[in-house]
Amino acid sequence: MPDVPRPDRRSFLALAAALVAGGGRARAASDPPASGPSGGAAPMPLEKVADGIFVFRAPYEIIAPSNGGAIANMTLIVGAEAAAVVDTGNSRLAGERMLAAVRATTDRPLRYVVNTHMHPDHTLGNAAFEAQGVRFVAHHKMPRALSVRADTYLAQVDRMLGEQGRGTRIVLPDLLVDDTLTLDLGGRVLDLAARPTAHTDNDLTIRDRNTGTWLLGDLLFVGHVPTLDGSLLGWLDLLGTLAGESAPRVVPGHGPASVEWPAASEAERRYLAALRDDVRRLIADGRPMGDAPAATAQGERGAWSLFDEFNARNAIAAYHELEWE
Repeated sequence: MPDVPRPDRRSFLALAAALVAGGGRARAASDPPASGPSGGAAPMPLEKVADGIFVFRAPYEIIAPSNGGAIANMTLIVGAEAAAVVDTGNSRLAGERMLAAVRATTDRPLRYVVNTHMHPDHTLGNAAFEAQGVRFVAHHKMPRALSVRADTYLAQVDRMLGEQGRGTRIVLPDLLVDDTLTLDLGGRVLDLAARPTAHTDNDLTIRDRNTGTWLLGDLLFVGHVPTLDGSLLGWLDLLGTLAGESAPRVVPGHGPASVEWPAASEAERRYLAALRDDVRRLIADGRPMGDAPAATAQGERGAWSLFDEFNARNAIAAYHELEWE
């Protein structure tokens, strides 16, 4: 292959992770409601997808004042004794609105906040839950991954949200999942599983035993173009494994509140395979990494929201991974 400049991988990954959550122009026109009828943050609208499971369906947008950082799906799970929230948004404001939705939906005490991975659109709302006495739960690799990106993530919130980002801070998990872990909400058990490197190196899935509902976080994108921050080959392998497991419904990290499984993974697997095949072809032809954004997965453009915002970054990440196969 020709000798082309290669940016430091750690710097590249930190920048790429920030791009996953935003940077650029907003897509929505109106600001989110600032407060509810009692003067606190306005509750997120939640959709009931199964008994005791309620999901905020996020818009296909990058972080902006028009969405207040609520750009990833968030889930409330209610048991007989307690409740859990899965993912918290890209700002304290987004977390406060999710907390308000919890209070509007159930009188059960909130016991856990679970983060499916370290990206800011899933974790920075944790700050709103600190005073609730909850345990923060995540993959055992998540604390390091979030810590090394903390300054970048917080600077982005300040830049993109301004006053709406006030109070946003990093809150690390205090209960880590090395392999598997069960959480009991009283008559409702959640099975958590730490996954190998795929979307990131710290992906966590959550399955509710009562209803079979499976929360896949950003291992599954529906409608919103997938964003790569871990291993392309690992992601494809893991999707193949997960597709062999049945579930009556799954909750994606971005997309509808719930979708059918494994049918919902077909478009994502097709996109990731196109990314892999096109990048391998470029490398085999001796073309430099700089050619990858314009020559990778272009046939997928019409199938995904935010394609132009993220496909180029995916192409570079894939090239980094595959050039040393």
